[in-house]
Amino acid sequence: MRHILVYGDSMSWGLIPMTRKRLNFEERWPGVLEIGLNSADQHVRVVEDCLNGRRTVWDDPFKPGRNGAQGLAQRIETLTPLSLVVVMLGINDFQSMHQHDAWLSGQGLAVIINTIRQAPIEPGMQIPPILVVAPPLPHTPKGAIAPKFAGCEEKSAGLADAYKEVAATAGCHFFDAGSVVASSEYDGVHLDADQHLILGWELVGVVSSILK
Repeated sequence: MRHILVYGDSMSWGLIPMTRKRLNFEERWPGVLEIGLNSADQHVRVVEDCLNGRRTVWDDPFKPGRNGAQGLAQRIETLTPLSLVVVMLGINDFQSMHQHDAWLSGQGLAVIINTIRQAPIEPGMQIPPILVVAPPLPHTPKGAIAPKFAGCEEKSAGLADAYKEVAATAGCHFFDAGSVVASSEYDGVHLDADQHLILGWELVGVVSSILK
């Protein structure tokens, strides 16, 4: 059985918009991906490491542990051997306390990629390939999260293009989630359940090609 790590934030954790609740494993896109791959006789286990509020490389001034680069190398070491690492981060880089743009978030992504590749895995074990998934861009944030994400639409403009360029330069696989799904109409940031289903099944084909 091959293992795939999904490294993400609340969008992959399965936060239900306008609530603090979580979708069940088989409803959120990493679970849909695992089910789809196994139904195609790929024999995989998808390991989720998805933390609400995780950035690429920046700290949250109000909550500890949200810097995505910190502890990542040890996470890779712990789970090795891995057949693939799927990284879907970025939206939290544009929270209102940060003055970042898509280019800066792309530079954070580059650090994440290098951290994965430089992890101290056992000699002879494969450095896993990386699939960068650019998240769908946010709409106007609504509800309780609105102040936290104020201005995120403008700051995140061009994110998919920035991530695609970083992935190409680093020799990573790339998929633009915004080409198939959209952020929730309810809170403007997360994914509704139907979008998790669509994204998971779209990634079945992408990941199958990588694993082959």
